[in-house]
Amino acid sequence: MNRTQILYSFLVAIALFVGVNIIANETLTSRRLDLTNNKLFTLSEGSRNIVGRIDEKVTLRLYFSARQFADIPQFLTHGKRVRDLLEEYVAASDGRIELLVIEPEPFSEAEDQAVGYGIQQLPISASGDMGYLGLVGTNATDDELAIPFLSPERADAVEYEITKLIYNLANPTKRVIGLISDLPVMGGTPDPQTGQPAPAWTSLEFMQEFFEVRVLARELATVDKDIDTLLVIHPKDLPRKTLYAIDQFVLAGGKAMVFVDPMAEEDRPVQDPNNPMVMPRIDSGLPDLFAKWGLGMAQDQVVGDLEAAVRVSVNSGRGPREVNYLPWLQLMGDRLNRDDFITNELKSVNVGSAGMLVATKDSKTQFTPLLKTGPESGALSRDAIMFVRDPAGLLQEFKADKPDSVIAARITGDVETAFPDGPPLDDQEKRGPGNPDHLAKSKGPINLIVVADTDILADRFWVRMQRFLDMQVPNPFANNADFLINAIDNLGGNDDLISLRSRGDYARPFQVVEQIKREAEAAYRDEEQALQAKLKETETKLKELQTGGESGAETILSPEQRKEIELFRAEQIKTRKQLRAVQHDLQKNIERLGTQLKFLNIGAIPLLLSLFVIGAAIVRARRV
Repeated sequence: MNRTQILYSFLVAIALFVGVNIIANETLTSRRLDLTNNKLFTLSEGSRNIVGRIDEKVTLRLYFSARQFADIPQFLTHGKRVRDLLEEYVAASDGRIELLVIEPEPFSEAEDQAVGYGIQQLPISASGDMGYLGLVGTNATDDELAIPFLSPERADAVEYEITKLIYNLANPTKRVIGLISDLPVMGGTPDPQTGQPAPAWTSLEFMQEFFEVRVLARELATVDKDIDTLLVIHPKDLPRKTLYAIDQFVLAGGKAMVFVDPMAEEDRPVQDPNNPMVMPRIDSGLPDLFAKWGLGMAQDQVVGDLEAAVRVSVNSGRGPREVNYLPWLQLMGDRLNRDDFITNELKSVNVGSAGMLVATKDSKTQFTPLLKTGPESGALSRDAIMFVRDPAGLLQEFKADKPDSVIAARITGDVETAFPDGPPLDDQEKRGPGNPDHLAKSKGPINLIVVADTDILADRFWVRMQRFLDMQVPNPFANNADFLINAIDNLGGNDDLISLRSRGDYARPFQVVEQIKREAEAAYRDEEQALQAKLKETETKLKELQTGGESGAETILSPEQRKEIELFRAEQIKTRKQLRAVQHDLQKNIERLGTQLKFLNIGAIPLLLSLFVIGAAIVRARRV
């Protein structure tokens, strides 16, 4: 083959390469090989089910400034992915979804429409040019919903956000959730530092995107008939009439989700000035109703778990160090019920100072754990947590004697009322003839969920608010809000959205590294406790020797006593060296593991490809 033929062949190859790419880009945009761990960019079965049940046409308008984002690869690539995913919705809808991709030019009518719909303006240059990457949906009755900004930072939540928008357009009438809470979950309470009204908790704000949340009074005679599900958070000494209203609502077939707590860290009551030595109550419960529902919870005990404890940084005599804080737990893996729709797709749920639920011996209901601890769990005294400031102090007295303690459970079955005599009466009221509306037992199996923790809903346990392009964007690091909304959805009979909320992996820790840390920490803690015990014993003995026992007179140390002191000092130095050795081995193991992971991630794949190419070349050479 001469030089001209080689040149022609090269040019033809380039032309074919470019042509194939152009054709593929224009015709195969919805064809992708999704290699992400959770198939984040493949339309899921839940989305297909929701799209398949649309009764009326839904129009989606994607405002995507592709040309303006040409120099911002992060936005350009993400916008194309969103467009491709929306085309899959159109393909799955059988014509019920229409997609309009609009590129708003500067000072154009399309830009005015985007701003009018509330699409976020994104500054992309110093000259004031704006870009757009947002979605607007409308239905046949002119209902309008928008996602102002499809952030690349939340790529794992794209399908969930789009499906949620379509679901709300197809189901404009929201379920009504009745809320009874002794915590400021809906905001409004002035912040003690700024004096400004505190915002609603993010978990409740998320819930309001799907449901109409109606705040109910603490003193409640009956629950409104249009309320579908009752949400009770931190009930502290509710009036008897309110307890009766809850009891009758559940017996009549109403669904309920109850959050109680032996130690609500977000409950900050004002101390009684008349009794300054008395600690305000921060626990809650429904003992009378729980007894009839077949469960109980100790009001003065908090569950701890050595394996699931969150590591916190504390200051010690040797400087800052990390220890496991037993009351704060990160529940993952088999600690989440993998057979229940509420929790089977969740990755992690964080709790703080949670209680332990138990099924009563004579219970007639079915008690199904949803969240639980592991084999290395046990009970902590609430008073010990409140008064022991050093987290390491809790570890010293901890006993793992309550494995698999239940933090959240589903309760189903037939139950009787907690008020067999009928509605509770005020002091001046007299009981008349029987109330025909009073229910002595449930009309059918009850369906409710009980959680022995309220801090699970608090922002600091599951979400960080990050500033992005002058916006506050919630960045979840746990599935706490998903757990809440999944439960409310499941109680209402809708499981399709549940399968989408947790597709992104919020927490993917190095489990081997964490295990190495725990083992080294355990060894370190045992030696540290032994050293402290020896120090205390020796100091007591030295004090007795130096003061002459009970006489209190100073004494001169004998050679034997000085020798004993020197032996102790030598033992002390030896033990400290052992402690440093444990820490050194810990760091050494972690570094070795890190080196292995780097090799696998960086070097192993190219090495395997090289070996494959060499092997293929050898096989081909032999065939020739």
